[in-house]
Amino acid sequence: MGEGTAVSGYRGPVPGSGGEPVFPVRVSRTGPATSYGGFANSGYIHEVVVQQAPREPAPWPHQVGAIPAAAQSFQHRTEANRLREAVEGGGTAVLSQVLTGMGGVGKTQLAADYARTAQGEGNLDVLVWITASDRSSAVSGYAQAGIELCRADPDDPEQAARTFLAWLAPKAGQQPCRWLIVLDDVADPNDLIGHPENPGNHFSLWPPASPHGQTLLTTRRRDAALFGQDRRRIDVGLFTPAESAAYFTAALHAQHRADPEDQITALAAELGHLPLALAQAAAYLLDAGITAAGYRDLLADRATHLADLAPDSLPDEQATALAAAWSLSLDRADSLRPAGLARPMLHLASLLDANGIPQTVLTSEPARLYLVAHRTATDPGPTRPAEPWQSGPEKPSPVTVPEAVGALRSLHRLSLISHDPSTPHPTVRVHQLIQRTTRDTHAPDQHHEVARTTADALTETWPEIERDADLGQALRASTAALIRHAENALYRPDAHEVLHRLGESLSGSGQVTAANNYYEHFADTVCRHLGPDHPDTIATRSILASSRGEAGDVAGAVEASADLLEHMVRVLGPDHPSTLITRSNLAHWRGEAGDVAGAMEAFADLLADQVRVLGPDHPNTLITRNNLTQWRGEAGDVAGAMEASADLLADQVRVLGPDHPNTLITRSNLAHWREKAGDAAGAMEAFVDLLERMERVLGPDHPNTLTTRNNLANSRGEAGDVAGAMEASADLLADQVRVLGPDHPNTIATRNSLAYWRGEAGDAAEAAEAFADLLADQVRVLGPDHPDTLATRNSLAYWRGEAGDAAEAAEAFADLLADQVRVLGPDHPSTLITRNNLAYWRGEAGDAAEAAEAFADLLADQVRVLGPDHPNTLTTRNNLASSRGEAGDVAGAMEASADLLADRVRVLGPDHPDTLITRSNLVYWREKAGDVAGAMEASADLLADRVRVLGPDHPDTLITRNNLAQWREKAGDVAGAMEASADLLADQVRVLGPDHPDTPPNAP
Repeated sequence: MGEGTAVSGYRGPVPGSGGEPVFPVRVSRTGPATSYGGFANSGYIHEVVVQQAPREPAPWPHQVGAIPAAAQSFQHRTEANRLREAVEGGGTAVLSQVLTGMGGVGKTQLAADYARTAQGEGNLDVLVWITASDRSSAVSGYAQAGIELCRADPDDPEQAARTFLAWLAPKAGQQPCRWLIVLDDVADPNDLIGHPENPGNHFSLWPPASPHGQTLLTTRRRDAALFGQDRRRIDVGLFTPAESAAYFTAALHAQHRADPEDQITALAAELGHLPLALAQAAAYLLDAGITAAGYRDLLADRATHLADLAPDSLPDEQATALAAAWSLSLDRADSLRPAGLARPMLHLASLLDANGIPQTVLTSEPARLYLVAHRTATDPGPTRPAEPWQSGPEKPSPVTVPEAVGALRSLHRLSLISHDPSTPHPTVRVHQLIQRTTRDTHAPDQHHEVARTTADALTETWPEIERDADLGQALRASTAALIRHAENALYRPDAHEVLHRLGESLSGSGQVTAANNYYEHFADTVCRHLGPDHPDTIATRSILASSRGEAGDVAGAVEASADLLEHMVRVLGPDHPSTLITRSNLAHWRGEAGDVAGAMEAFADLLADQVRVLGPDHPNTLITRNNLTQWRGEAGDVAGAMEASADLLADQVRVLGPDHPNTLITRSNLAHWREKAGDAAGAMEAFVDLLERMERVLGPDHPNTLTTRNNLANSRGEAGDVAGAMEASADLLADQVRVLGPDHPNTIATRNSLAYWRGEAGDAAEAAEAFADLLADQVRVLGPDHPDTLATRNSLAYWRGEAGDAAEAAEAFADLLADQVRVLGPDHPSTLITRNNLAYWRGEAGDAAEAAEAFADLLADQVRVLGPDHPNTLTTRNNLASSRGEAGDVAGAMEASADLLADRVRVLGPDHPDTLITRSNLVYWREKAGDVAGAMEASADLLADRVRVLGPDHPDTLITRNNLAQWREKAGDVAGAMEASADLLADQVRVLGPDHPDTPPNAP
C-alpha cells in the first residue's frame, strides 16, 4: 500500500486519536485494496460515519458576517453622532438602538460606519453583522456565530443560534465579552419575536441585555413592538441641503467633473435629498455623460419614468434600483390590516402635496369609494350579501373612515408615508420620489381615474368658509400638486370643480395677485381643452375679468368684461342669463374705474332687460336693483339710495325671506346709507339688529357677520363713541385673523379702521405708525399699485400731517397723486380726493393762497366729473371757502360758506353732520369778520342742534361748546366763559381722556 489508508476489513481505533474512532467502517466481501493518499476499498461498505474532531472557538477579536463597504462620498451625519451618544460618557448599560426610516435614507451605511468605527477603536471583542430581512436569514447569521464562537453543531442551525444567544448573556466568573450585534434591514418585527406555539418561530432573536453588549437594528418599520424600554429609536431622515450638495460635489469631483453649484443644489432638491436617489443620479450623470441640468430636464419630463434614470450598474454595491426601492415595503403594507388598502391609498396620495396632505382628504367618501373599488385583488376584503331583488355576485363592503385611517397607518409603519393621527389636524407626508414611482405605475385610464377621484376628495373636504387658514393652505397646495401631475384629467370631460375652488380660496384668503395669475392660466387652459365657446371657458373668462379688478387692474377688468360680453352676445344671445350677468359685471367695473354715471346708466338699462326677461322678482333682478342703488349713493344721491334700499328690502323679504343672505346684505346697505345721510344713531341701531340676525342665521364666524361687526364698530365711532369703536375693532381684528387669516382683505380693512379710530381718539402718531405697518403688508400682499394700497398711502399721509408734519404730508400726497393719475386716471374719484388732501395740507404747511387756487381747480373738475351736488364736490367747496378765509378773504369765506350751507341743507338736509360742519365754519368766519355777538348766537343755536342730533358727548358737540365759550369771552362775559370752559373740561376729560389733543393741556 502507498500513502493514505487502505481497508479490506474492520478497522478499530487509530492510535493517537484519543481512543475515538476516526473512520468506523464495516466491510464484507473484501479483497486487495491500494490507497494513494486517500481511502481505498475492495469490498462492500455497510456503514460509514465520519466524525471530525471538535473545532476550537475563534479567538477574539472576531467578526462574523461582512460589513457593507463604505459608500463613495459617505457623509458624516447627525444620526451618526446620536448613535455614539448611547455608548459614550462611561455608561455601563447600553440600550439597544433602532435606526428606522424610509428605504434609501442610508440606514445601512450609518450602521456600517458605526460598526467599523467601534471596531477600529478597539472597543469590540465580537462583531456580528446579520442581514435580517427575514427570520431564516437572522437565524442563519446567529448560527454561523454559534459555530465559530461556541463550538455549536453546524447541522442544527436553530440550536446553534440559540447557543450563541445564550452565550451572549453575561455569566458570573466569565471573562466579559464586548460585543456588537447588527441586525440589518429587519422587515417584520414578528421575525424577532418568539412564539412558543409556532414551531418555526419558537424563540426570540433579540440579543440579551448585557452591560458589555450593544444591539443595533436597521428597519423601515415603525411598529411599536420594535421600540420601548431599553430600545432607543433613532429616526433617519434625508440629507440636509448642505449634505446633498457636498455629496454630489464629492461624487463628481472624484471623476474630475464639476457642475454649476446652483444646478447641483436644484437637482438635490428635486430628488428630495434622498441619499439613494443622489447616489444613483450621480452614477447616471457620470455614465451617461450628461450635466445636472440635463438630468433635471429628464426628471421633469412626465413621459420619463424614474426607472429610466437608473444607471446600468448600481453604485456602492446597491442591490435595488431607486424605482423598485419601495416595492417590497408596499407589498408588506398591503398585507397588514386592513388588508389590501395600502396600495390604492398610496395611489391617491401620489398626486397630492408631498409636504402635507390633510387626512380628511384621504378619508373622504370619494377616497373611500376608490379604496373599495381598487382593494388589492389578492385580498378582496369583506363582502356584503346582495339585496333580495339584486342578482350577481356579492358586493364589497364599504370602507369605513377608521379603515381608511388604518391604511394610512400601514403605510406609515413601513415608512412609506409619515402620519401622526394624534395632532388636531392630522396630515400625511410622503416623499416626492415615492410619489413619482407610484405614478409611474399608472396606466392612462388609471391615472385619469385617480386624478378625478382626488379632485372629488379635495372638493368634498374644502369648507365653504375657510375658517382654518392652515387647512386652506394645505388644500391649495394639494390642488396645485394635482394640477402639476394630472392637469389634463381635470378637463375631461369638463373643468373639475376643484379648479374653481382653488381660485376662490386664493382670492378669499387675500392672495389677489396669486388668484389673478392662477385665473390667467385657468382661462388659457380651459379654452385649449374645451374650446372658446364652452360654458366652462366662458365662466372662467368672467371670473378672470373680476379677478383682474380685485387685483387692482380695474381698467383691465373693464376691457376683459367688454370683450367677454361681445363674445357671449354672439354665442349665447343678448337675453341669456349669463350674458346679463356679464353686463352686470361690466357695469360694476366701470363704476370702480371712476365712471359712476356710466355705471348707473348701465345698471338701469340692465334692470329693464332683466325685468323683461327674468321677471321683477328674480334673484338676479333684485341684485341689479341693489347694485343700482349702490351707485346712486356713490353718485351723491344718498337720500335716493336710502329710499331705494328700503323698497328693495321690502321686496326681498317678500320674495326671499327675511333671513336670506341677500336680504341681510340689503339691510346692511340700508344702515350704511342711513349713516351717510347723517343718522349715525339710527345706523348703529340698525347694525346692532343686523348683527343679531347674522349671528343667528350665518354664525358668528361667517365673513358677512364679521363685516357687519366692522360696520357696527365704525358706526359707533361716527356716532361719537370713538373709544367703543377702537375696542370693537380690536376685538374684531383678533377674530378675523383667527378665521380669515392676517392677509385677508377684510382683515386688512379692519386694521385700517382700527388705525383710523386710534387717530380720531387723539393719537395721530400711533395712527400713522399703524398705517405704515399696514401699508407694508398691503404692498406685499396686493402690490404697490392696488387701489387699497393707494388708499392706505392716503391715510398714512393724512395722519402724518395730523401728527404735526404738514410739509411731509403735502409731499406724500404729491407722490401719491402722481401714482394715482398713472394707475387710476386723473378723473377717478380717489384721484380727486387726493387732490383735495394735497391742497389742504399745502394750506396747513403755510401756503393758503396756493391751497385756495388748488381747491378752485379741483372744484371745476369735480363739478365736471361728479356733478355739483356730489358730497365730495360740496366738501371741496367747504375747503375752498376755508382756504380763502385763511388767505385773508374773510368776507369771501363767509359768503361762500353761506352759499354752501344753503346747498347742503337742500341736498343733505339740515341735520346732516356735513351741514352742521358748514354751520360751524360760517360761525367761525362771522367771528373773524368781527360779528362776535352773531357768532355767539349762532354757536348757541348750533350747539342745541348738535346735542339733539349727535348727542352731548359727540366730539363735534364738545368742539361747539369750546367755540361758544371763546365767543363769550370775546363778547366780554369772562365769568360765563370761565364757567363754561370748566364744565367743558370735565366732560372732555371724561369723554376724550386727558391726553386727547382737544382736551386742554394740564387737564386733571
